[in-house]
Amino acid sequence: MEVTSSSWDEWVQGALSKLESLHLTRSLRPIHLRYEPQRSIPNDELQVFDEMQPWDRSSVEVRISDATFQKWLLDITSSGDEADCGQVLADSKAGTCPQEFKKLLLFSGNDYLGLSSHPTIGKAAAKAAQEHGMGPRGSALICGYTNYHRLLESSLADLKKKEDCLLCPTGFAANMAVMVTLGSVGSLLASGVKPLEHERVAIFSDELNHASIIDGIRLAERQRSVEVFIYRHCNMTQLNALLSTCTLRKKVVVTDSLFSMDGDFAPMIELAKLRKKYGFLLVIDDAHGTFVCGKNGGGVAEQFNCEKDIDICVGTLSKAAGCHGGFIACSKKWKQLIQSRGRSFIFSTAAPVPVAAASHAAVVVGRKEMWRRRAIWDRVQDFRALTGIPITSPIISLIIGSEDKALEASQHLLRSGFHVTAIRPPTVPPNSCRLRVTLSATHTRDDLVKLTAALSGCINLKEISVNGSTGYAIARM
Repeated sequence: MEVTSSSWDEWVQGALSKLESLHLTRSLRPIHLRYEPQRSIPNDELQVFDEMQPWDRSSVEVRISDATFQKWLLDITSSGDEADCGQVLADSKAGTCPQEFKKLLLFSGNDYLGLSSHPTIGKAAAKAAQEHGMGPRGSALICGYTNYHRLLESSLADLKKKEDCLLCPTGFAANMAVMVTLGSVGSLLASGVKPLEHERVAIFSDELNHASIIDGIRLAERQRSVEVFIYRHCNMTQLNALLSTCTLRKKVVVTDSLFSMDGDFAPMIELAKLRKKYGFLLVIDDAHGTFVCGKNGGGVAEQFNCEKDIDICVGTLSKAAGCHGGFIACSKKWKQLIQSRGRSFIFSTAAPVPVAAASHAAVVVGRKEMWRRRAIWDRVQDFRALTGIPITSPIISLIIGSEDKALEASQHLLRSGFHVTAIRPPTVPPNSCRLRVTLSATHTRDDLVKLTAALSGCINLKEISVNGSTGYAIARM
């Protein structure tokens, strides 16, 4: 029997019907706070700007204490005690500051648009906090879900061109909830206590997918209702072969859209073609593409003009939105199923109201201030021109090799005034330690000129090559 995307609609409806018969469907019950969201955070009061402002630089200009600076140089493990936050605050009020600080230019963050320092977003959070405090505290299924959360979900669904959206406490929790729910489909539709072999769900996952996807799949496997296939990074030939030989009807392909440690894009056009051929459910983690890619900030799918081919889009508000939290953009049926079976959603406290208010403001500002997207892609072009490295995204992965060499390079950059951390195992495989450089809309070309000069002092930029289709750069010391 031919499998189409409509088959998944039937399976999801079947899973929901089973939950309803068992009285296990879970409902969101919004708590309406004192003021209408239109009065509290109306779009026309959210001030936007058409160019970089002085405060934007605070998103990339940071300070670290001299004690932290010295520990970093010596690679000494820190518990964070040297920050002594309480003392610093007390001394600041008294007009003194006993600690010495080093000013650094940040090239390690994920605040791609610089929205974390935007005054409109801060004001939205402050206003909500003044009116409602942190809001009701509890799971979204108990008392933590308010009109602020619903407004944010609606704006994200619109951004992603999806029917609905479900907020999660983090992007990690969002991926976990989706993967566990996929496993539940096989369990709920099983003819017996345990799914038979042909009733299982086949999950095809890119080998370099984010840890939250990997951990979510591991939890799904514990239900004994999924069979997992790992394909080589972005290798559509192997994925096609795996799909063609898999006899299971319920197929899912899950992939990062923009890979966080390598900076390359998933082959979206090829994935869309395979989806039409095999009728699988396509799930993407668009954590690093949301707000950064596409004309309207809709993400990687918008950039590649394949939004209709994405069934479930997981995203985060903790990166380019400059706030905190995760979300799942999907159909209403999928939302109901995930909120009923996604344990990381069900058993987590909902985001505080000020965070939801700030995130909604970030969605509005991020869409309207299109200059920020233009600026970050201008910086990508600047880096290419200055270094000769053909990067394709704001994530630049310079593979150094050993831990010692990566630390040495990171410490050189630190002494030069740049915050660029060395990425080591278990985040990346052994002998693939790297400098992960990330660009922001609030960096300037002059910043990149200085960074390039500093990089030239620890790696040979002329001998850097791009590693095949993955897009990351191999640096020779």
